[in-house]
Amino acid sequence: MSNGIGGKTQLSLDANLNYARLAKHIMWLEKKGLVESKIESSKINIVLTRNGKAFASMISKDRY
Repeated sequence: MSNGIGGKTQLSLDANLNYARLAKHIMWLEKKGLVESKIESSKINIVLTRNGKAFASMISKDRY
């Protein structure tokens, strides 16, 4: 998810979480304003918000 966008299935594989557990984490992150779900080409993508990008840059060497 180097560009700040990813589908739920790929995210679950990358995070080594089952899909149901990932969905709970995504809901929590959405409530905190760090990510949002966007539908593009019949696919639900999870996108970092501006606050999510700022938080990610604080805890990571990579810039989102």
